[in-house]
Order: sequence, then C-alpha cells, then structure tokens
Amino acid sequence: MDLVYVGKIVNTHGIKGELRIKSDFERKDLIFKVGNKIIIDKEEHEIRSYRVHKVFDMITIDNLDNINDVIRFVGKNVYVSRDSLKLKNNDYLLSDLVGLSVVFNDKVYGIVKDYSYDINPLLKIEFDKNYYIPINSNYIKSVDLENKILVVDDIEGLII
Repeated sequence: MDLVYVGKIVNTHGIKGELRIKSDFERKDLIFKVGNKIIIDKEEHEIRSYRVHKVFDMITIDNLDNINDVIRFVGKNVYVSRDSLKLKNNDYLLSDLVGLSVVFNDKVYGIVKDYSYDINPLLKIEFDKNYYIPINSNYIKSVDLENKILVVDDIEGLII
C-alpha cells in the first residue's frame, strides 16, 4: 500500500478524545471528511469528526471519546492511502514533484529537492545552489511524472 504523509499529531484537545494535527498537506479537502480512513502507527482509523481550530486540523477517530484513549497518538505521523485520494489522471501531489528534473528552454536547471506549502507555495530547486520557484501556472507549464520532467517557463529572473 502506497502511503502519503498528511501531518503530525502534536497534541490532544480537551478531554473528549480530539486530536490536534499540524498539516500543510495541499489536498486536505480529500482527506479530512467524516468516514474517511487515516493511518496512524500502521493502524487504520476512521474519522468521526473534523474541524479547523486556528492553524490545526482537529479530528476524532473511531469511537475513542476520551483523552486517555488517544494520548498514545501524540507525536505520531498521520498517513493516508494514495488510492483513497482518488486523484484524476492529470492530478498530482506536491510530494510527487520531488526528484523531477526542472527544464526551461530544453536546458536542465536542476532537480526538485523539496517544497513548501505555506502562505506562498514554493518548490526548492537544487543545481549549483538552491533556487525557489513559486508553485503556480505562471511558472509551471507541465509535469511529466512518467519521464520525471517538470517544464517551467519565464524563470530567468528567478534563477540568475
């Protein structure tokens, strides 16, 4: 089973078994729904409730409705099965871009090493030094996961 990292459980909230997740996952709309399955410590759990509180995603799972039942999950990573995301053929996750060659005007400018999905989403490109490219359609023209190529446009001002 191919797992996708969603976030980390950083704490509990209240005494009724609510978990506080810190996540910068870009497709939360596909994951955090009542009835969906998540994976914590190689165990599958069903989401019973979901809400957003400040910068955290708050969930309850299974029938665990007491802080003593969920305290063991604090500090654990949360994953989801890639199959459960039901991505369309042209859809991809930002984590899929890591390792792709960045091509501009038929010249390779580096390899995607990491990404940041905060207020201003960026791809970290490593060549002779690190470059950052905004993740939007003005710069990213096409993604070919099969051939591991990311074609970009209009980046000369960003990499010089």
